[in-house]
Amino acid sequence: MSSRPGQTKATSPGPRVTPSVLADMKHAGRPIVMVTAYDYPGALAAEKAGVDVVLVGDSAAMTVLGHPDTNQVTVDEMLMLTAAVRRGLQGPMLIGDLPYGSYEESDQLAVATARRFVDEAGCDAVKLEGGGPTSVSRARAVIGAGIPVMGHVGLTPQSAAELGGFRAQGTTAAGARRVADEALALQAAGCFSIVFEAIPAALSEAVMPQMGAVVVGIGAGGAVDGQVLVFHDLLGLSSGGSARFVKRYAELGKQTVDALRDYAADVRKRAYPGPEHCYRIKAEELATFLASAPWP
Repeated sequence: MSSRPGQTKATSPGPRVTPSVLADMKHAGRPIVMVTAYDYPGALAAEKAGVDVVLVGDSAAMTVLGHPDTNQVTVDEMLMLTAAVRRGLQGPMLIGDLPYGSYEESDQLAVATARRFVDEAGCDAVKLEGGGPTSVSRARAVIGAGIPVMGHVGLTPQSAAELGGFRAQGTTAAGARRVADEALALQAAGCFSIVFEAIPAALSEAVMPQMGAVVVGIGAGGAVDGQVLVFHDLLGLSSGGSARFVKRYAELGKQTVDALRDYAADVRKRAYPGPEHCYRIKAEELATFLASAPWP
């Protein structure tokens, strides 16, 4: 089976986005747009839409691979998905999510995994979760190896079970202090950017004056430097309920099912394919073939 070859190519809308470009956007007060993508078509869409950053998130475990949480996706699966996204991107910065179990054990493992994302999948940077001593050490080691790192605090899905599930973080004084301390620790380690996920908007506002790193929010209010949403969530492609912070910009899931139902109905009543969908052979060529056909 095939699709029409060469029908789409990634075209760059401008210079490649780098950490320094994002820092300039932050200082200029220009909001940063980040979205996840998990395949070549998604990357092409993000490219054409002119987003600034594309994250191949470990959310692929749930949105693409059908797992119940993010911790099931492997490094090899993430590398395959990220390489596909790379082929569809030219302008936006590409960040790969280091999956659960691929960096926690040691600084050496973190560096080795990060290098695979750069060398094998073409990432411009990697992201890792958490701001405790272990994550800070791993971030510092990867940065020391010359690979930019995006941190992630607040709701960190890889450790959701330890946090009491997929729920907002920093909603108590102690919780807010933990989020702030972790963000500042990751910043001190050299992270060029940090994701704030599912924390009170007021907490973001309180912490932002201390943040020299670029802060991208997802459920963290409007005081941050930019926003990120999951591709499938914003397009209405995900199943089940949505988090409070999700805004659906389309309902492509319903449209996809409707289109497939229409296709199935056309096939079953022999309305598809029609003459306009069929290839032709000249009558004399068909007659010659039939005369020499290998059957009586």
